[in-house]
Amino acid sequence: MKTDIMRPIFFFLLFMFGTSFANGQKYAYIDSDYILNKMPEYKEAKAKLDKMAERWTKEIEKLYDILNQKKDNFAREEVLLPAEEKKKRKEEIDKLEKEAMQMQKMRFGVSGDYFQSRQELVKPIQDKVFDAMQEVASKRNFTFVFDKANQSNLVYADSKYDISDQILRELGISNK
Repeated sequence: MKTDIMRPIFFFLLFMFGTSFANGQKYAYIDSDYILNKMPEYKEAKAKLDKMAERWTKEIEKLYDILNQKKDNFAREEVLLPAEEKKKRKEEIDKLEKEAMQMQKMRFGVSGDYFQSRQELVKPIQDKVFDAMQEVASKRNFTFVFDKANQSNLVYADSKYDISDQILRELGISNK
């Protein structure tokens, strides 16, 4: 009998504590893509990365074009070639294919040149945005700041909670 009375009281207190705790929290969100695209240094870094990626993509495409040409030639001539020549050409094609895949991995792999360059060029800019966001959040006593960019799980956000322009002002950037 005593537990039957205590259970509703416990849930009521838990509910009251939980809602008062939630009401004491301040939330905001930013759009890091919007902020970064307003930053001149980000635009420069992105342009450099795009140029590198384009150059490397052309190099890799050139290797694959040569590889495809060799494969096509081999397929056409295979029946006429002696066994020794077939073996030699297959090895040459395999070697070229490995080189192309290695080049692709070296340039665009997880720890490849593109990733490293992106870390060098973009990460310091992202760190600046993060520091400015922390400063604004601290000044305005926000408990949580969400980012609606980059595959966020934020489904809906009222624009009055968007502090992206405040972050830009903290960075000394006009939001126009």
